[in-house]
Amino acid sequence: MRVSEYYNLGRTQGTLDFVDVDTVNDIRVYIDPSTIRHLADDWGRECIIMITTFFDSVLDAVKMKDKARTNYLLGNLGEPNETHLGISRGKSAGRGFGKQMSVEFAAKLAESQAAKTGLIEDLEDTSFFLDRVEKDIVSDITTNIIRGPLITYTQQMAQVFKIPLIDGVESGPVWNPRTLEWELGYTQLPIADEEKLLLVPKVIVRRDLHLSRSDYYRNYLAPTLQSEEEADPGSKLVRVLKDGRRKVTKGDITKEYGSSKPDVTRETLKRPSIYAHFREIKKSVAPKPISHRELSEVGNTPLPDYKALLKKVIDTPPGKVDASRYHSNVEALLTALFYPFLSMPELEEEIHEGRKRVDIAYTNNASDGFFRYLTRHKIPSRYVYVECKNYVHDVTNPELDQLSSRFSPLRGQFGILACRSFADKQKFLSRCRDTALDYRGFVIALDDSDLVELVSDVMKAINWKPADPPPSEPEVPPRIHDYPLLRIRLKALS
Repeated sequence: MRVSEYYNLGRTQGTLDFVDVDTVNDIRVYIDPSTIRHLADDWGRECIIMITTFFDSVLDAVKMKDKARTNYLLGNLGEPNETHLGISRGKSAGRGFGKQMSVEFAAKLAESQAAKTGLIEDLEDTSFFLDRVEKDIVSDITTNIIRGPLITYTQQMAQVFKIPLIDGVESGPVWNPRTLEWELGYTQLPIADEEKLLLVPKVIVRRDLHLSRSDYYRNYLAPTLQSEEEADPGSKLVRVLKDGRRKVTKGDITKEYGSSKPDVTRETLKRPSIYAHFREIKKSVAPKPISHRELSEVGNTPLPDYKALLKKVIDTPPGKVDASRYHSNVEALLTALFYPFLSMPELEEEIHEGRKRVDIAYTNNASDGFFRYLTRHKIPSRYVYVECKNYVHDVTNPELDQLSSRFSPLRGQFGILACRSFADKQKFLSRCRDTALDYRGFVIALDDSDLVELVSDVMKAINWKPADPPPSEPEVPPRIHDYPLLRIRLKALS
C-alpha cells in the first residue's frame, strides 16, 4: 500500500512532491548526491554541507590512518529502511549499507589508490573506484548523512497533508556538520505498518547516478585509449584503412584493456586528468530530475491526469466555505504542471478575516524553460510564490499588494495569483504591470480560464506528433517547460 493510500491523501504520485513509496516494499529509485548539489534552496544547501563535511571527515581519517575515527564515522551508517528506496525484493531489508559493509567500505577506502591520489573527492566517486560500491550503496550512505533534513522534510509534508506524527520516535544517527559528530535523539515521525517512515523529495532521486561509469568509459576513457593506440606506430590494435588512416575500434579497446570497474580504475590512475575533466563537465550540468513518466514506470503509478486535476479546480464553488478546498486543488494542479521545475511546495495556513488562507512557496530548480528564463533575465526567483483567492468577487489591489509584500531580492520577486474570474481582466493585468514598474515584483494573475489554457498547452506538448503530411518547414515540437501563457503575461509586465 502506498503512502497516499495508507493515509487516504486523495492524491496520486504526480501531485505529490515526495516519492509515493510502498509502506512495506522498496521502489527502485535512488538518492543521487549530484542532484542535491544543484538544488537552489536552503534545504539543498544544508544537505550538501552535511554530505561534504561528512565525506571530508572520512577521507581525512583514512589518510591519517585513524582507524578509530574511521570506524566511528562509518559505523554509524545504518540500514535506511524507512525511505523504502532501493532494490530489496519483498519487505525493505536494508540490502545495502549494513555494519559489515561499513567495515568493508573503510578497508576499501584505506587501500584505494584512487583515494590516496585524490581521484576520490566526493561520495559519488566511490561508485567508480571501490569494489561492490554501486548506486544503492551511495544512496544508502547519502540517506544516512542527510537524515536530519529528511526528517524536517517529512514533518513539513506531514503538516501539509495532515499525516499523523508520532512523538518519541528514535531519529537514528543524525550528522552534525558543525561538531563533525553523530547525534542520537528522538523526534516526530509517521509510523506506517509499525515502522517509521521518511519521505524523500522526488527531485533528488534517479534511476541511476548522474556520474555514470558507462558514460565515462564510453565517452571519455575509451576515446582517449583509442587516440593513444592510433598514435602509437607499434600498436597491434591499429587497422590501416584504404585511405591511409589509422583506426582502432572501441571493441578492440575493450578486448585489450577491459571495461570492468578494476580495469577502469587501473587505466584512470594512469590518466587522472581524464576523470578530473569528466567530473568537471558533469558537475557543471544539472542532472535531469526523474520525470513523471519514469516514476510512473518504476513505481507502477498512474501519470498525472491534468484534465481531472483541472476539473477539481473548476468545479470548486467560489466563496469562503470552499476556500481551503480551492487552495488544495490549485496546489495539486500546479505541483503536477510545474514539476520538476518547481518543487518542495511549502504551505502555510493562516487565519485572515475569519477564513483559512494558504500561501504556497515553491523552490525554483529549473535549468531551462520559463522558470529558468526568469533568472536569466535578472528576475529573482529562487522561490516562486502562489496566492490562492477563491473569491466570488474580483481580486483587487489589496490582494496584489499582499502577494508582492512577500517578495524580497534574496528569496524571490515573482509570484502567481490564482483566482476564479475577472469582470475586467485587463484592468487587473494593468495593476500587475504597475507593480512591476514600481519595482515591487512580478505577479502573473491566472483565473479559471487561464488554467484551462495552461493545461491545454502542457497536454499539447506531451501529446505532440509531427504533422501528416509533413510541412515544407520542419516542425518544432512544443516544450512542456515553456508555458507560453506565462511568457506572454510576463512580457506584458515589462
